[in-house]
This record gives sequence, C-alpha cells and structure tokens, in this order.
Amino acid sequence: MTELHQAAAAGDVDRVEQILQHSKCNPDERDIDWSHKTPLHWAAAKGHAETVRVLIEHGARPCLKTEHGWTPAHFAAESGRLTVLRLLHSLHAPIDREDCCGDKPARIAEIYGHQDCVRFLQRAEIECQAYRRMAAQKGISVDDSDDEWTEQGKGNERNNPQT
Repeated sequence: MTELHQAAAAGDVDRVEQILQHSKCNPDERDIDWSHKTPLHWAAAKGHAETVRVLIEHGARPCLKTEHGWTPAHFAAESGRLTVLRLLHSLHAPIDREDCCGDKPARIAEIYGHQDCVRFLQRAEIECQAYRRMAAQKGISVDDSDDEWTEQGKGNERNNPQT
C-alpha cells in the first residue's frame, strides 16, 4: 500500500493533494496486496467525498476495477456512501458497470440494505447510459472502461478453460 493509498483511505485530503502535486505517486496505482484497489477505491469505500474529488481532479480514473471487478462506485454502494455516489455520477463516472459476478453498484447497495443508494443508483444508471449515448453521438471521449481488467479476465479464461 502506497502513501497515497493510505492518505486516501484515511481521508487526509491535504496529504493526498500534497502527494499528487509533487507527483510522488500515480493516482491509479493498483495495490496488489489489496485486490488491486486504487487510492480512489479506498476513498470511495470510506466515504471521503472531498478526497474522491481531488483524486479525480488529479487524473484518477473512476472506471478502474479491482481484481473482482469492483469500481469505486461498488465500494461506495457497499458502505452506503450516497454523497460519494452522487459525486461520482456528477463527474460522469461509470456507476453502472458489472463486477465479475454480474452485479452493478445498485445491486450491491441492495444487498447491504442501503435503500437510499439503491433509489439513487437506479435513476443514475439511466442517466449514465444516456450520457454515454449522447457522448458517442457528439464524438466526446468517455473514459468508462478498464482495458487492463478486461485483458486479465481474458487471460484467466485462456488459463482456466471450462470443461
């Protein structure tokens, strides 16, 4: 776990900003000891909305997934962090992506009983999809996929064929 991961998990927004301003750490570095979580995953899980905002402003990608396919939105949904979910949505983060089991953040929020998050995510999913369609029509680039995670999944399929 890097210093940036630790600061993000603690919600130490001043330290996060300091680390990022001095380019001491890649905001998208994945921690292999913690399921490939990025600092953004930690901040979202802990409900540190200001830290989430600062990380994204410094280039953190909210579409990156852990080894199980969870985005920062999944972690925010699991812990009922509605403020973080609203922020992610306002920044056009993909809040409607499925994990490796086919669960979207709305389903995770439902499993953990966060009905306010479920209601928000159900509406936000529709808006997220509409935004992607509009962006595609207008030629606006949208950063909403994790190619590295997709490639890892394909590699796992090749190494573990179903019999």
